[in-house]
Amino acid sequence: MTKLRGRSDAGTYAAFADELPRLASLGVSVVELLPVHQFDPAEPNYWGYMPLVFGAVHRSYAHTAAPAAELADFVSAAHDVDIEVWLDVVLNHTTEEDREGPTYNLRGLADLEYYVVNGDGSYVNDAGCGNIIDAASPAAQELLLTSLDRLADLGVDGLRFDLAAVLARNPAFIRSIGDWAERRGVRLIAEPWDLARYLAGRDFPDARWAQWNGKFRDDVRGFLRGEGGLVGAVLQRVQGSPDLFDAPGSSINMLTAHDGFTLHDLFAYDQKHNGANGWDGADGTDDNRSWNCGWEGDIDAPHEVLVLRRRQMRNAMCLLMLSQGTPMIVAGDEFARTQHGNNNPYNQDNETSWINWERRDTFVGHERFVQRLIAFRVQHRALTQPESWGSAVEWFGVVGGPDLGSHSRSLAWHVGDLYVMVNMWWEPLDFAVQVPGTWRIALDTTDEQGFIAPGQAVGESLRVGPRSVVVLTRTD
Repeated sequence: MTKLRGRSDAGTYAAFADELPRLASLGVSVVELLPVHQFDPAEPNYWGYMPLVFGAVHRSYAHTAAPAAELADFVSAAHDVDIEVWLDVVLNHTTEEDREGPTYNLRGLADLEYYVVNGDGSYVNDAGCGNIIDAASPAAQELLLTSLDRLADLGVDGLRFDLAAVLARNPAFIRSIGDWAERRGVRLIAEPWDLARYLAGRDFPDARWAQWNGKFRDDVRGFLRGEGGLVGAVLQRVQGSPDLFDAPGSSINMLTAHDGFTLHDLFAYDQKHNGANGWDGADGTDDNRSWNCGWEGDIDAPHEVLVLRRRQMRNAMCLLMLSQGTPMIVAGDEFARTQHGNNNPYNQDNETSWINWERRDTFVGHERFVQRLIAFRVQHRALTQPESWGSAVEWFGVVGGPDLGSHSRSLAWHVGDLYVMVNMWWEPLDFAVQVPGTWRIALDTTDEQGFIAPGQAVGESLRVGPRSVVVLTRTD
C-alpha cells in the first residue's frame, strides 16, 4: 500500500504502522486488512485470496523474518491510537484449485474430508476459485477454528469472512464460530453471499454477525447516478436497512470495497478497464452502477466534468456517513485514489493497485471534507446510536411526504437535530422545510468545501442544487 513512498519496508505491517496516526486524525476507528494467510509467492495473487496455510501469516507482508510478531506489533500500535484491526479471512476455499492440481496439503492429506465434491468427484466451485471447504466436516471445522484461534492470539479485534455463505451451508458451524467469537472477544463480519447463494440480512444463520450490505452499495450507487424508482430503497438503506436487519449495527454500509471501482472511479468510468489483468475483460463485474459524469476517464476531462465528479464524491460520502449502520470506505477514497477503471486488480502488484500518495496534494480538499464529515457524524448521536430510528425519523419529499414514484430522485428526512435534503435530479429543486425550528445550513455539497459557516436561519423553503446534498442543523 505504501510502495510509492520508496521505503525499503514498503507494503509491510511496519510501514503501515506509520500511517496509523494519520488515520486516527481522519476519524478512522477500524482498519481492515486484506487476507494475511500464507499463499504461494509464485502465484499472481496480490490480494492474498488464494490461501495455502490457514493461520500462518504471509512472509512477504512483513519487513522482519517474524511476520506473525510484526502483525501483532501492528495491532498493538493500532490500539495505541484507539483503532481496531480486523482481518479479511478466506476460509471458504484454498489454492488447491481443482482435481488436476496442484497438491499442497489438504488434498494430499484427506481430500474428501476437506472439500465438497460433486457426484463425479469434481470439486464444487461456489467460490469461483476451484473448490470450497466442507463446513460439515469435523476435520475441516477443527482446522478452521484452530486457525481462528491463532489469529485471535495475535490480538486482532475482528474477522471479516470472505464468501461466508460457503460456510453457512452448515448453519450450526456458523453458530459455533459465533460462540467462539464471544469467548475470544472478537467481532464477526460476513460477506453473506457466494456464487450460488445470497444470504444478506435475516437469511444469515446467526444474528451475532455483522454483514457487508450489498443492497446499500447497489441501491445508493444507483440513486447517486440518477436512476429513478430508488427512493423507497434508499429510504431503507439510510435507516440501517430494517427490511434486512433487526439492528442497524448489523449493517456494514459500503459504496466501495477492494473489488470494484474506487470512489473516484465510480464517477469517472462507465465501463471497467481490466485489460491488464489478462482475461480479455471477462473478469470483474459488469454491473458497476457507475456514471462517468459525461467523460470516460481522466485524460482531457473537461473542467465542468471534474467539478461534478468532486461533488459526486462528496454526495457519496454524505449518504454513507449520514446513514445508520457502520460506514466502510476503501483506503485512499478519502483523497480520490484511482485504479484507472480497473475493477478487479487482484493480480496487479504495481501502480494500478498501489496508493499514489501524491493525490493527497491534488485532492486535499476532499480529504479535509471527509475528516470533517466523520467528525460531524460523531457529534450527532442519531447517526451512531445503536437503536433503530424507528418512529423518531420523519421522511419527506420536496413537498409533503416522500415521493416513491418511478420518476422521483429526491428525498428528505428529519432525525434528532438534523434535516437532510438530497436531490439527485439534474435540475435544482425547492424543498419545503417541513419541521418547525431555527434551521441553519451546515453542509452543502455544491460548495467545494462542503461545510458552510453558520449563517442566517433558512426560511420555509430552500433551493437545493442539482445532484447535491444539503444538511441543516437546528439551533433552538
